Amino acid sequence: MTATIDAIRRGRIFYLFVMPFAVLTILFGVWPILLSIQVSFTASATALRPEPTYVGFANYAKVFADPIFLASLSRTLIYTALSVVANLAFALAFAMLLASALITRGNLFFRLALFLPVVTPDVAGYVVWRWLYDRSFGALNAFLDIVGLPAFAGLSGKDTAMAALLIAELWHHAGFYMIIFLANLAMRDRSLEEAAHIDGATAWQRWRYVILPQLRPALIINTVYALIQFLKTFTVVVVMTKGGPTDATNFVSYYAYQLFDQGRYGEATAMATILFAVVIVISMSAYLIGERGARR
Repeated sequence: MTATIDAIRRGRIFYLFVMPFAVLTILFGVWPILLSIQVSFTASATALRPEPTYVGFANYAKVFADPIFLASLSRTLIYTALSVVANLAFALAFAMLLASALITRGNLFFRLALFLPVVTPDVAGYVVWRWLYDRSFGALNAFLDIVGLPAFAGLSGKDTAMAALLIAELWHHAGFYMIIFLANLAMRDRSLEEAAHIDGATAWQRWRYVILPQLRPALIINTVYALIQFLKTFTVVVVMTKGGPTDATNFVSYYAYQLFDQGRYGEATAMATILFAVVIVISMSAYLIGERGARR
């Protein structure tokens, strides 16, 4: 009887702490998403009225018939794939370096230096990067000129704008993924590495067959988070390129914002809903693939 009362009491305490966060999540997370989905089924001219006119899937038909949207979706998927691979590879490499015996002095300094961009305000950081890339007086091209290398087109080049954004976002996000890898590395079973070393395994074999499998939790978390992060890339585009040059960085989130700014609310929210579905499907698929691999 006493155990039952204690269990009920613990349950009440748990829900007491969870309730404020649940309410905030519903009010500012779930509810706006549901309203956005509702608007996507209405005519843009009446979307914000108390009694809007519902047009079914007409907005979705317009969106999928729009070549600019299809190009932006393809561009978003390519940028996401490149960004996820680059960020996770960079973060893992530095996490392995900082967790090794190669850097003992100044280890904390390097960790803080790599994590500092994560807590730097997005807009401030991207404004600095925009000036760095400037072809006339940017620091990057000034340095390239000093060492005798050709100028980097950066944000003004159709073939380089996406790479320029990727580098800026790598600077901003990689430190977060590195911290998660470092936490996982700190929890790994080092006795397995010692046993593999005694058995004659090379450094590469120890990393590939002993360390990397133990990093699967961090890999899954980082992959899912990075997919969500880069599929909805928006702030860096607004600050640095405005979707240009010639739509080279016009991703789905920014194109939907442009349509919303034009008063095309139905189509804009339809795009947002499609992007939301893409994020859910891809991130959940990545998670399930990772979990399935962990069980083998």
